[in-house]
Amino acid sequence: MIKQILNRLPRKPSKSSDSRDSVTGPTPPPPSSSSSSISSRTGDLQASRITNLSNQIPPGSSPGINQLNKYAPAVNLRLNGNYVVPVYEALPSFKDVTSSEKQSLFMRKLDLCCVVFDFTDPAKNLKEKDIKRQTLLELVDYVTSASGKFPENVMQESTKMVSVNLFRNLTIPPREHMVLEKIDADEEDPVMDPAWPHLQIVYEFFLRFVASPETDAKLAKRYIDHSFVLKLLDLFDSEDPREREYLKTILHRIYEKHNGIAELLEILGSVISGFALPLKEEHKLFLVRALIPLHKPRCIAMYHQQLSYCITQFIEKDCKLADTVIRGLLKYWPITNSSKEVMFLAELEEILEATQLADFQRCMVPLFRQIGRCLNSSHFQVAERALFLWNNDHIENLIKQNSKVILPIIFPALEKNTKSHWNQAVQSLTLNIRKIFADHDPDLVSECLKKFEENEATDKEISPISMWSSGIQK
Repeated sequence: MIKQILNRLPRKPSKSSDSRDSVTGPTPPPPSSSSSSISSRTGDLQASRITNLSNQIPPGSSPGINQLNKYAPAVNLRLNGNYVVPVYEALPSFKDVTSSEKQSLFMRKLDLCCVVFDFTDPAKNLKEKDIKRQTLLELVDYVTSASGKFPENVMQESTKMVSVNLFRNLTIPPREHMVLEKIDADEEDPVMDPAWPHLQIVYEFFLRFVASPETDAKLAKRYIDHSFVLKLLDLFDSEDPREREYLKTILHRIYEKHNGIAELLEILGSVISGFALPLKEEHKLFLVRALIPLHKPRCIAMYHQQLSYCITQFIEKDCKLADTVIRGLLKYWPITNSSKEVMFLAELEEILEATQLADFQRCMVPLFRQIGRCLNSSHFQVAERALFLWNNDHIENLIKQNSKVILPIIFPALEKNTKSHWNQAVQSLTLNIRKIFADHDPDLVSECLKKFEENEATDKEISPISMWSSGIQK
């Protein structure tokens, strides 16, 4: 379903497509017969021998990225029916080379990490696995502390290394052999990927790379493209919850920094609508940690419609989340951006329409304090949009059932609008709302009016002008 939706999105030609396809595509031709092979040793990567691939490099050329990359995904290479692995040795530390050599060393380390090891047997390739793990950690440190924009070749090789390590066939354990009566889906232990010691660092590297201020967004789009994101989405089939958590964070960062978040949210809306009930805790955390904070950026107009749809899907799945969502909206409520405020009010109407009475009552006090401020906004569209909430029958009923709490909060705003708001339409709408309350509970309106007048009189007595006038009279 995700692929079908994504395939409708416009694609841009990518320079990386050929290079990444070469990683997972056809097997490269075998080395020439002049290759020298080394004797067999224990711990091969599902191999019966190790071939020194450095002898395949033409004379006079260095063992750089282009030469070694065609042999990089060692798990996919075969020579005469056997797997082959290049000699795997640690490269110098970044501390041991000059500044001018660091980028070249970085590329070589990326290339070294394109070799994928077999973790199904913990005893295999222990030395090589440790070398790769240490190299990956060095790559993470390098990206984190980088100064200066990453050039295109670094972006290309970084995404290639990530692709080789992450884009793999996920093995789902056979469940048909399990004794069904002993399985409780909610209490079943999650499946942990044995390759996680390497995968975690690759994910961390990619997260730091995407979030780095040295990563040029326009340049990165050539390699972190439509096809790349599709493959990332496929990885959500992983049964390891740690991997899914990293994927959510990375996808969020990619689309926050590189645009396209509207498309991703459109896909997520379809995914959320298919969530099984009751919602998993990780789904609720995704709402709180990823979706609600997306209300903060100033560019929310680019994706607000899709974000609002995702939010309402969650509330329709679990109405108890309404309180959490509304409080999240209030946390990020704009102060000086009127157009953004109008969007928030429109989303609030959709949320309240799906909110039940008990959940509404938990957040109505802070909510209507904010609505009261909107009613008094000098920007007529904000005030008008807040008043339009009463046009929704469900919201009006929620307000009427709690009018004794809500009216005292917003009554001063209503009174001020009827007396002094500059916009005639806002004044008329305010009078209509006041009439709704008066018809519903005239005694409450009279009580609120009396209290409002008393407060007004008190405010006049303690105002600076009044105090100054009384001082002169004395």
